[in-house]
Amino acid sequence: MRAEWEIERKFVVTFLPEGLLDTRQPVKVRQGYISSDGERQVRILDEGGNYTMIISQGFGHKRQDTRMAISAEQFEQLWPLTQHMRVEKQRYRIGFFGHSLILDVFAGHLEPLMLVEVEFDSEMNSRQFLPPDFAEFEVTHRREYQNVHLAKFGLPDTLAMVSCQY
Repeated sequence: MRAEWEIERKFVVTFLPEGLLDTRQPVKVRQGYISSDGERQVRILDEGGNYTMIISQGFGHKRQDTRMAISAEQFEQLWPLTQHMRVEKQRYRIGFFGHSLILDVFAGHLEPLMLVEVEFDSEMNSRQFLPPDFAEFEVTHRREYQNVHLAKFGLPDTLAMVSCQY
């Protein structure tokens, strides 16, 4: 088990450039929340057959995550506890000027939402980052775009502001 600080920024994807995903293989992601209390969550994650339990504390661009690998059997035993608090998506990793973009294309009740996250090694690097043109609307500090909020309440009302661009 390891605890580490994550510094990230998150953006709504307003369009996908032609050919961006043509040569990339998505990873299916299932994420469910066992508990959510304010700025603390306990979730389980299946990212292409890699299973993890994560305890997160904090909100916005900096939070602390404690991760623990779990078995497929443990994941399946815990999965029913996440009913009505789940997110499913296809995840793409895209190199972008020395950064790794994590593009999530949501499925089910969260379609047509697409978000891109970028993780940083320092707060200064996060402030200096210029996002790609397809990620115009920053939602790093918007609670309604946190995965836990999406899992509980569905698509944010503010998505209507950018949905006309999809």
